Parts: sequence; structure tokens; C-alpha cells
Amino acid sequence: MSDTTAAPEGAYDDLLDRVGRISNVSHAEELLSWDQQVMMPEGGTPARSRQLSALSAVEHDLLTADELGALLDELEARSLDDDQRAVVREVRREQERAVRVPTDLVERISAASSEALTAWREAKEADDFAAFAPHLEELVGLKRRYADHVDPDRDPYEVLFEEYEPCLPLDHAEDVLTDLRDAVVPLVDEIRASDADLATGTFAGTFAAETQEKLMCEALSLLGYPWERGRLDEAPHPFSTGTTYDARITTRYDETDPVGALLSTIHEFGHATYTLGLPDEAYGTPLGEARDLSIHESQSRLWENHVGRSTAFWELFLPRVIEAFPDVGDVSVRDAYEAVNAVDPSNPIRVEADELTYHLHIVLRFEIERDLIRGDLTVEDVPAVWNEKMESYLGLRPETDAEGCLQDVHWSHGAFGYFPTYSLGSVVAAQLFDAAERDLGGLDGRIREGEFDPLHEWLTDRIHRHGKRFETNDLVRQATDEDVSADAFVDYATAKYGELYGL
Repeated sequence: MSDTTAAPEGAYDDLLDRVGRISNVSHAEELLSWDQQVMMPEGGTPARSRQLSALSAVEHDLLTADELGALLDELEARSLDDDQRAVVREVRREQERAVRVPTDLVERISAASSEALTAWREAKEADDFAAFAPHLEELVGLKRRYADHVDPDRDPYEVLFEEYEPCLPLDHAEDVLTDLRDAVVPLVDEIRASDADLATGTFAGTFAAETQEKLMCEALSLLGYPWERGRLDEAPHPFSTGTTYDARITTRYDETDPVGALLSTIHEFGHATYTLGLPDEAYGTPLGEARDLSIHESQSRLWENHVGRSTAFWELFLPRVIEAFPDVGDVSVRDAYEAVNAVDPSNPIRVEADELTYHLHIVLRFEIERDLIRGDLTVEDVPAVWNEKMESYLGLRPETDAEGCLQDVHWSHGAFGYFPTYSLGSVVAAQLFDAAERDLGGLDGRIREGEFDPLHEWLTDRIHRHGKRFETNDLVRQATDEDVSADAFVDYATAKYGELYGL
């Protein structure tokens, strides 16, 4: 074979070495960010912002190095196997974006995000949007500049959306969000008009955070969380982060709502089990990284909603809840099922939202951040527009900005374009769970018996082990024989909530 078609192992190995260094720097940034949100003392922000800024600059310089570009050029002219071609494709995608963005802008975004995180936390606690507004204004401006550098001829929001979902076009995502909105709004209206009386007071009372934490650890062990590769901590906004060797979970505790902590913990477990299911041998390469956030969210929403909110799970787990909190009294499985699935349009908090109205929370955020980035909305108008949209979609107005436009951490990270992936993840979760049921059969019975290994193994085989080998829609099609669509979720939600509310 001629030199113009053969893929020299030396060049490919050199590529993997360079990509591995970039990956390690990125994971170090994530670990410092985890520490800032979980353990760092309040006074550490000035130093941490500089540390994260420095690491982001190192990562950017490695990604934009001329040598890396030359390696990609060389390998793209060679004959590659499928895995090599996928690695080159994914590195090229990131490298092409990075080379267009100046290092000093990357550093500034990182530093501004670190500073904004602390400002957001303090503003939320004080219910003071004005204190956070300058930081949000700066991040919006910086991210507009970032998008302009990547591609000045395209919609800046579309460019930023691709940071989190690079493989699914924005118009496809918007179609899914529209289908969800068009199905969910009338379903919620029917539920409002229903005279069904669900057992919403099942878990009323006071539940000590220390006891909740022990119960969360028990739930994670039951689901199969490997403690030798993870840990559970508390954070103002639950999240999961890490690698296939160390995937950490955070949750938060409300002493009046133990179910909130449980569902949050199961949600983050879904993220962690995806991270842990990536192939160890591919660590530091695109084949050892999650496909991106739509697929990541599909894993968390599958475990939270299709497992954690199921009757079968509560048949398994309710005795443990009663043992931990005997004051709940003589609770039936049906009572627990109704309590965790009740639809509450009056709830203003996304992370506490039910499975249906959750998507209206997402549409609201998507529309606001899209208009901010496009310059169609000013930062100072965000609270008023937020409240207007909340009233339009959910029939309520938040009493404070802390439970309104300050409730989410994402914009303090400069994460504009992230929110649509939550709803995309939910629709993919429904598709995957349907496909797993078709292939495995009897999932309810397995969940009822605490047999989670078959579902873990199916998800690992169909999703986790592939890393970024396939693009989003191709990965979903291979697992389910369907393109990404809202249809499975709409069918699932219509049947589930029709039974609950007698529609």
C-alpha cells in the first residue's frame, strides 16, 4: 500500500498522545470546578478563577497548536479504520472551533465564569438579581464574541448550542421542543381540569438531612453505584462530573422534601453511570468521552423518570424510606407513586418540577437565553420577561428572583445553549427505555427485584461503550431503530398521566 493511503501508526499514536494531554488538562479543570462548588472555602474565588483561567489557556493552546493541525491534515489523507476516523473527526471538530478563538478570550471567559459563580451564589441567597446582572452582562458579551470568532456569518446562538450538542442541528432541536410544548401544554390543561385527588401529601413532614444522606447512599448502592470510583456530596445545584475512573455525584437536601433529594440523586447517578460505562482503555480519547449532553441527559432522565418514578421502583424502595423515616406512617406503594408523579404547574423551580411541566421550564429558559445571545433581550429585562413567560406557560409568577431567574447555575458558567439538551435527553430516554423493554422484556419485574444489571449492560452496550464513535442521531438510530423524536415521550406521558388523572 502506498504512503498516500496507509495510516502510519506513529502519526496516529502522536495524535492520541496530544489529545490525551488535552483531555487531562480538561479533567483537571473539571475537578477544580467541582471543588469550588462543593468544598472550597468562600474566600478562595480570586485564586481559583486564575487557576481555571490558566488551565483553560493551556488547554486552548494545546488544541490550537500547529503540530496538532498538521497531524490531522496528514491523517485525513490516509486510509483509516472506523475508530481512527471517528477520533480524527471529533478532534478536528474541536480544533477547528478552537483555532478561530483567541487564547486571551478563552482565558477571560474562564475567569469571568469563575467570578460569576460566586456572584450568582451570593445573589441567589440575597434575592438580588442586580448584584448578578453585571456578571451576566459580561458573560453574554464574551460568549457573543466567542460565537463571532467561531463563525461570524451564522446565528450566534446556534454556534453556542453546538458546544453542547454539535451533531444535532438546532432546527431539529427546535422541532422537538415545539412538539413537546404542543403536546405538554394541553395535557397539563387537562390535568388542571381533572378532579383526580392524588396522594400529594404522602411525604409531608420534616426529614433530617443527615438521614436523607444515608438513604441516598443506600439508593445509590442499590442501583449499582461503584463507591470505589465515586462519591456523594452536597452542592447548591446538583451535578455530576468526572471520568470513567472517578465519577462524582452531588445532590441537595430539603428537610421538607425527601423525594426531591432522591430523584436528584438518581438523576445524577444516571450521568455518573454513563461516565463510568465509557471504556477504560479509551480514556483520554474521544472514544472514551460521552457523546455530548443530549445523550448524557438521556441517561440521567431515564434513570430518574423511567426507573425512579416507576411503581416497580417504589415497590422495591418504599420499605427503606419507611425504615429511615417511620413518621411517614402507613404509606402504600400507590400513594408513593402518586406523590412522586403528581403534576404541579404552581411549582416555579425547574429541578423540583414534575416530569411534564419540566419541559415548559426548559422552553422558557431556551427562549430567554436565545434572545439574550441574539441581542433581542437585555439583561436588565430578564427578570420581567422570565416572570411573564412563567405566567404564560405555567400560570404562575415567582415571588422572588431567587426562585425565578436566579434559580439555575448554568448562566453563571456562561453555558448558553445547554438548556435544550435537557428536553432532548428526555425524549431520547423514552426511546431508549422502549427499546430496552423490547430487547430485554420484563423491566418492571427486574426493577421490582432490584436487578439493575441487565439495564446497565444494555445501556453500556448500546450507548456507553461507543463514546463519540457515532454522532447523536446515528447513535440513537442504532440503539432504537428511530431518529431522535418526541413521539415516544409523548406516547409514554399521555398513557402514564392519562391513567394517573383519569383523562
